[in-house]
Amino acid sequence: MEDSRIVEMFLARQETAVAAAQEKYAPYCLAVARRILGNDRDAEEAVNDALLAAWNSIPPQHPEVLSSYLAKLTRRIAIDRVRRNTADKRGAGEWDLALEELEDVLPGSADPAGELEVKDLEAAVGRFLQSLPEADRLLFLARYWHFRPVADIARSLKCREGAVRTRLHRLRRKLKDQLGKEGYPL
Repeated sequence: MEDSRIVEMFLARQETAVAAAQEKYAPYCLAVARRILGNDRDAEEAVNDALLAAWNSIPPQHPEVLSSYLAKLTRRIAIDRVRRNTADKRGAGEWDLALEELEDVLPGSADPAGELEVKDLEAAVGRFLQSLPEADRLLFLARYWHFRPVADIARSLKCREGAVRTRLHRLRRKLKDQLGKEGYPL
């Protein structure tokens, strides 16, 4: 079923919209949630919560790209769950590792995940991503949007983990420089 049709079903408040979205995008959303949460049970709950959030938010939202919208909802729910689960102790999951890598780049508070949700900062990061060559943009997104482990990225790119880490370091430095030029305190 086409995304536009599924969105129309949400807008018309047809309950079959949730089932259609689940059928088409549950595997994708599960992969997003698993990378953040690290286990199937929590990932499945996050996807179910994301589908409920989609039902509650469409309308008034009218997503142009349903897969991205559902992934965004899943990601936010999964990150919130990690925050709750790790309130007393920090785990060694990909979420924590990726955010630790970004701590020195993002301005402001000690909570980089919260900083990413600030609209102005999102726009600045979006401009940075648009300025990158496609290969660098995909690498950055794989690590810091999809929370893929460096080892997985290296395997998919058929290169050494060290090469991936070096490229990511350079990309973080470029991001830091651009944010500095745009007036963000570093």
